[in-house]
Amino acid sequence: MQTFPDLVACEHCDSVYRRRSLAPHETAHCARCGAVLYRASRLDIDRWLALTAAAAVVFVIANACPVIRISFGGQHNEATLLQSVCALAQGPAAPIAVPAALSIVIVPLLQIALLGWALAFARAGRRAPGFAPVMQLLRLLRPWSMIEVGMLGILVAVIKLSSLVQVAPGAGIWATAVLMVLITLIASRDIHRLWDWTDPDRPAGYAA
Repeated sequence: MQTFPDLVACEHCDSVYRRRSLAPHETAHCARCGAVLYRASRLDIDRWLALTAAAAVVFVIANACPVIRISFGGQHNEATLLQSVCALAQGPAAPIAVPAALSIVIVPLLQIALLGWALAFARAGRRAPGFAPVMQLLRLLRPWSMIEVGMLGILVAVIKLSSLVQVAPGAGIWATAVLMVLITLIASRDIHRLWDWTDPDRPAGYAA
């Protein structure tokens, strides 16, 4: 398949533009519909991959450690993110369990795994097996990553419960806060740059 690293197409109206270098913090917009085409980024492959690996570690901590610890009458109970989603599935709020699981557990896991897979091969200058479907799935997953919404829900629950029982934040809540920042950093980058970085016909010295 022929690629054109100097061209970029708008995802919304299919307008095609010639890619140009951007200054730090600049954003390229479509002149036709105003959508964001790409943003300037200081992340190279090594930094991007390092942040993705850090997000993977933090994701494990966020899902393995308790988010909150509730104490009442000498008894206490703890809950992780996954346990909280399972508890939602068994109550009157069961319909919320599926989108909650998608936004705070499944989608972040897929984003980290797929991006890490693509970046690991890109670092060697090659396209990962299944590169095109991986890129398409990463683009489709981006709007569903809403860890910040889950974090806000946890904080609201902690505030409300604190007036009734003794509530202590667990390691999971701090890991979730860090994960929220890392996911924003790695998932908001222009993934189309991976096409350029791994283009077999890319000229020597070409800067993405």
